[in-house]
Amino acid sequence: MSLSLQSISLFQFKNYDFEHYSFSNRIVGICGRNGAGKTNLLDAIHYLCFTKSYFHRSDASNVRHGQQGFRIEGHLTLNGKAEKAVCILRETGKKEFTLNDEPYSRFSKHIGHYPCVVIAPDDVELIIGGSEERRKFVDTLLSQLDPAYLQALIHYNKILQQRNSFLRSLNEGFGRDLSVLDILDEQLVKEGRIVFATRAAFLRTFLPLAAQRYSEISQQEEPVDLVYDSELHQADLASLLRITRQKDMVVQRTSAGIHRDDLVFQLGAQTFKSIASQGQRKSLLFALKLAEMDILKKEKGFSPLLLLDDVFEKLDEERITNLLASVCSDQDTQIFITDTNCKRLEGSLHSIGQPVQIIAL
Repeated sequence: MSLSLQSISLFQFKNYDFEHYSFSNRIVGICGRNGAGKTNLLDAIHYLCFTKSYFHRSDASNVRHGQQGFRIEGHLTLNGKAEKAVCILRETGKKEFTLNDEPYSRFSKHIGHYPCVVIAPDDVELIIGGSEERRKFVDTLLSQLDPAYLQALIHYNKILQQRNSFLRSLNEGFGRDLSVLDILDEQLVKEGRIVFATRAAFLRTFLPLAAQRYSEISQQEEPVDLVYDSELHQADLASLLRITRQKDMVVQRTSAGIHRDDLVFQLGAQTFKSIASQGQRKSLLFALKLAEMDILKKEKGFSPLLLLDDVFEKLDEERITNLLASVCSDQDTQIFITDTNCKRLEGSLHSIGQPVQIIAL
């Protein structure tokens, strides 16, 4: 059982007018100067897996300058079966996604069909940034594994927006019919309980795996502790919403719930990001991403696609060697890796003793 991308065609996508690439090997190196389109090519692959960009929230920002709309077509093999995925952004701004020429009624139904893991320079925000980055990481992983989780999360976020909008309306003189708040709370609790229970059960397995991966990467005895932090460990969501209702009406937003969950990283007795070196931060980032790959492969029965963007610029040679040795040893994983230095990329990839395809942009 395996997943591989055979070819991809780009039309009016970012800096591409029209290009077609075929991929003949499991390990694909993409090299070229800054601005040549290396990251854009990886992002197009991400579109085939998630129906959206990894780097930009707006689809319109991915249209070639001066044009309207784009088209991405990928030909993949999934467990021996040839498939075609197409993402189109129309001139009207409407986005369409088809699998084997069948359109999806909801894009969320495609998530998890082609599992994918990305490691990019800005991902260090997962370690040093705010809680939103860590929730997004967990949600992206779980959404590829559990369609019910993804739907509960979508519904929760929609209801949360409605509740926050209603709280704002109270202060704008649109009446104080709190029965509406009762209904929204009931709906929020229903979806929030599903999200929390799924996260809690999943992270009991995932976080120890990530800690183990960190030890393997760092090659040192460092007491790293990874903890799932949620208010719902202390009280159920219905109780929390009752307790914070008066506060919520004053601040005009929902101040308790699973949208405030976080992953807490500690090194010894101190917060990881406050004392960890650059090398330790990078090691933890890769530990989380490699654990993500481990889980996806275990649950799906085949390896996800792995997209490595400019990791050479952020890592020393020893860490690069360790990372490539780790990910390239899995004969089931198709890897796309970018670098500005073609010689460095070729040298690093050929040193692992695996067949490599180099695409120079």
